[in-house]
Amino acid sequence: MNKTIKGLFDFIGKGPSQFHVVETERQAFLAAGFQELSESKSWKLKAGKNYFVTRNGSSIIAFRMPKKEYESFMIIASHSDSPTFRIKEMPEMKEGHYVKLNTEKYGGMLMAPWFDRPLSIAGRALVKGKNELQVKLVDLDKDLCMLPSLAIHMNREANDGYKYNAQKDMLPLVSMNEKFNLKELVAKHLDVKPEDIIGSDLFLYNREAGKVWGAEDEFISCRRLDDLQCSYSSMEGILAAKNSETAVQLHATFDNEEVGSGTKQGADSTFLYDTLVRINESVGGNNSRLLSAIANSFMVSADNAHALHPNYSEKSDPTNKVYMNDGIVIKFNANQKYMTDGLAFGLFTEICKKAKVPYQTFVNRSDVAGGSTLGNISNAHVSINGVDIGLAQLAMHSPYETAGAKDTEYLVKLTKTFYETVIENQSGLAYTVK
Repeated sequence: MNKTIKGLFDFIGKGPSQFHVVETERQAFLAAGFQELSESKSWKLKAGKNYFVTRNGSSIIAFRMPKKEYESFMIIASHSDSPTFRIKEMPEMKEGHYVKLNTEKYGGMLMAPWFDRPLSIAGRALVKGKNELQVKLVDLDKDLCMLPSLAIHMNREANDGYKYNAQKDMLPLVSMNEKFNLKELVAKHLDVKPEDIIGSDLFLYNREAGKVWGAEDEFISCRRLDDLQCSYSSMEGILAAKNSETAVQLHATFDNEEVGSGTKQGADSTFLYDTLVRINESVGGNNSRLLSAIANSFMVSADNAHALHPNYSEKSDPTNKVYMNDGIVIKFNANQKYMTDGLAFGLFTEICKKAKVPYQTFVNRSDVAGGSTLGNISNAHVSINGVDIGLAQLAMHSPYETAGAKDTEYLVKLTKTFYETVIENQSGLAYTVK
């Protein structure tokens, strides 16, 4: 296992929920000397210094200020959440001697792969202290529950297709102690009284560790590759990059992409725009200067892409087939589900060439509706040239996904080069990439 894959697996292992992902990134930026900012306080930024800010504990924006006066922003955005099941309030449900947990779908997932796997629970809790309310991260970090399949003997049609009912089929078994109470277990984990937990956001997660596999170790499988593979690569890229002379280098990891991004901490919020405004204000810039900088800027929306499936090749576009280990996937959609256009594609591929990283193109079949991601959603708030990219993977939105063993390293290399690149817009008719 090479250093990049080990780093990715370690990062994912520390991130069983979006709150843990942001805390992991927060610690990485602090260790690298980035200064933490607060949205509730004024900002005093200095040239050549590095900063980060979080929102809701589940989204983070880190940025490097240029050495000289800023003229543009170079942005990479990804997301911290993945499809899973949220634990409902008062979750305990008794069935005979069994206790199961009441859950609700979060995002659009493949439900069948969640069965017969060791699962645990992670998220956050709001705890009442003597003088304040504290947010505490929760990771119960044990093989705690499971969704047992119904035996074939009791469902002879199971292999002929089955429509899962989220309220009946997707309730994990957790105990045979009829007095089991999840809040009490969380309180014990946090070393607090159950009555002091006054709120929580808790989710199921798959416990299986990441693996390298294949005849030549060409594949990796892990939970939450979509989209932590991109978030990790972007973080590693900005940590390795040198401060630009004139561009603000900005890494964003948003929450709630899997449910539409329409939250205060999602890509459809003001988080990115608010940050750009405050960067501009901190250096004495007026609105005109900010708009000029935005016109010179470039954004990469990084969210994984569908590889050609070995058993369902007909599901892919006939001329834009995407493969794992073949490099960065640049995504197009005529109906603007992705932000890529011909101009941005050309600019971005120049950066790929500069980084000496392979790239490929993805387009959905014309008779298949594709998904969307955070690029165009964010672009509605901050209008910037940009592309949607990702890394090729199989089993997207499964609790255990598969990708290529080479591709994370390609993306880390690309993101570092991207952050160290400056694009100049010559009135929209000519551009320089340097």
